[in-house]
Amino acid sequence: MKVQSLALHPVALQHAPLLHELYLRTPDYFSLLGTRPPSLGEVERDVQTALFDPRRCLELIYCESVMPGEPIGSLDYKLNYPEADDVTINLLLIRGDLQNSGLGQRVVRMLEARLQATQRQTPQARDPHTQGASPRLLASVLGENPRAVAFWKRLGFHFATDARPVMTWYAKPLQAQMAAPGLPNRDCPAHP
Repeated sequence: MKVQSLALHPVALQHAPLLHELYLRTPDYFSLLGTRPPSLGEVERDVQTALFDPRRCLELIYCESVMPGEPIGSLDYKLNYPEADDVTINLLLIRGDLQNSGLGQRVVRMLEARLQATQRQTPQARDPHTQGASPRLLASVLGENPRAVAFWKRLGFHFATDARPVMTWYAKPLQAQMAAPGLPNRDCPAHP
């Protein structure tokens, strides 16, 4: 089996139509939430909001061997949230027709490796109140989504917080401590 190369690229405002098209190609996710895919205007506003949040990283996922020139998914995560050193994945979305292919698992493993590499390169400026706290990678699961829960559990995440009916959070400790709080969006962990 040929290993497919993945690349993650930060989203800029001009990428909103690509993100919108990705959402339109993944209608089952929005149906599960009981909503419709967002309009292009809503996606543009969300991208603008992400660009102004120094802790939020919004990226498009590419796999040239699968879909040349087109994103196959998106990854939206927030650094130092909800606690210092935590990273919360708000949404990992793989295009509907490419789900269950192992791509999502590979993206999560890439993110873990990038976060750990960033930690090794960045001096610590830890908050004394969180000293000794173990950094975590968290994943939020919106609504009732047993498929997503099973996905995160397969990757070693465990139930962390119940905020039902809106969401539940799953977490796993990171092997290395995260970078200092306040890492700006332009400095999201470097891409391989």
